[in-house]
Amino acid sequence: MFHAHRYSKHAWAGEPEIDPTLDYEEREQVEGWEMTPQECLELSFDAVLRERSVLAGSSTACLLNLNASSGVLRSANLGDSGFSIIRSSQVVFRQEPQTHFFNCPKQLTKLPRSSRRFSNSAVDSPKDADLHETRLRDGDIVVVYTDGLSDNVFPSELVSICSLVARQMGGRKTEDEQAQTMANRIVEYARLCMHNKQRVSPFERAAAREGMYFRGGKVDDVTVIVALVRETA
Repeated sequence: MFHAHRYSKHAWAGEPEIDPTLDYEEREQVEGWEMTPQECLELSFDAVLRERSVLAGSSTACLLNLNASSGVLRSANLGDSGFSIIRSSQVVFRQEPQTHFFNCPKQLTKLPRSSRRFSNSAVDSPKDADLHETRLRDGDIVVVYTDGLSDNVFPSELVSICSLVARQMGGRKTEDEQAQTMANRIVEYARLCMHNKQRVSPFERAAAREGMYFRGGKVDDVTVIVALVRETA
């Protein structure tokens, strides 16, 4: 993500190459180029492979860009992180996880040098990422997350949390504050769920479909980013 940030901050998510945050009279042409999430993922992974301080490791990855000029969202997802789009209190899109088999997600991997122990390891490429493109609407909520959320919180619960925050804070707080509160509440709820062995979790149901037994929540890291989409004249 360090390298993804490094590359993306010099690119522009859309054409024409203008700064959409400025008033129409103030807009100027800006330098940059349109970089897709998959291109960003490829550049970032190549940078990790070249970085000597990173000896080995693996990670899932989910990159999105939101074109403020056209309202188009584009994504590249590899593994079991993902995102959902909530519209009118319904999940209208949910990124499906990529796995080799149950509980083994696809991952970008840097193997140790001269290590035969990992010769049979599955090594995935940015080119294996799922790509998605859609046009967002005013009021859409985009929630990006790691599997610590999706393994413990059902989509309907995600909608309920966002709707509750919107009702409680609407008109009293800024939209940035609402989005941050949604992210905070979602993380708090996921952490409660992952330690609850008396509650059926999405991971428990997924394990049952594979003929495996697992009870309750699954303890894992959880990261959440929330974006509230607004259309301006």
